[in-house]
Amino acid sequence: MLVKDVMTRGARSVTRDTPIQEVASLMCLYRYSGLPVVEDEKLIGFIAEKDVLAQLFPSVEDAMEGMATIDLKEKAREYKSIMSRKVGDLMTRGAKTVSPDMPVLKAAIIMANNRFRRIPVAEGDKLVGMLSLGDIHKAIFHQSLTES
Repeated sequence: MLVKDVMTRGARSVTRDTPIQEVASLMCLYRYSGLPVVEDEKLIGFIAEKDVLAQLFPSVEDAMEGMATIDLKEKAREYKSIMSRKVGDLMTRGAKTVSPDMPVLKAAIIMANNRFRRIPVAEGDKLVGMLSLGDIHKAIFHQSLTES
């Protein structure tokens, strides 16, 4: 079974100029853990929930001083200021991808090794879909039922 057999085609994507508030809305409303970032139909990066939420984490220096000195309520209030930023400020550039012709289990290994729940599917630098662990699990489950 290949990635192209189980991937989601027509994946939603954003641009580097998309406001983080829009991305957060998509993540919360549609339960996306991340979105590919494209420019002129080329995949240029990925924005994940962790990229947004990491802005609220204390710096290493602050953490070394001890959590008692960190105002967690103030950190939560900072979330509003993050919403005015753009995807290009927070995205991971040069996202890892899998090929549509890659075996599904090889893609699953790449995802597991990188602790990804979803990964862009690309032909060269062109986004052609998304693959999630749920897609893989559903396909393997369905295959096991039909083979029984």
